[in-house]
Amino acid sequence: QVQLVESGGGLVQTGDSLRLSCAASGRTASRLAMAWFRQAPGKEREFVAAIKWSGDYTYYADSLKGRFAISRDDAKNSVYLQMNSLKPEDTATYLCAASNLWQQNDNLMGVNFWRYWGQGTQVTVSS
Repeated sequence: QVQLVESGGGLVQTGDSLRLSCAASGRTASRLAMAWFRQAPGKEREFVAAIKWSGDYTYYADSLKGRFAISRDDAKNSVYLQMNSLKPEDTATYLCAASNLWQQNDNLMGVNFWRYWGQGTQVTVSS
């Protein structure tokens, strides 16, 4: 079993930056593909970005590429999401997800691809 705990959310203003963290623990935490999703009230869960266990492959939602960056530190079993130039429409609960699998295609964007989920951290961007 894998446990994921997100942190780093908060209330920021338009144009600010924020860095989210997700710490993984459990038996297989050292070899997991990890991802970030977000979910706003009344909306479906939306893929943000993913990174392979080696860190040499990443995958982004086209609409967020260039503003958001995913990275990982395997020594800390952690993945990060750097969010820049934040907008009110970025307001959502951001969730960390993990999988023992990797596919460098749109399959990564589906919620069913990801086996493990954290509880989420709230990000609110004020205008």
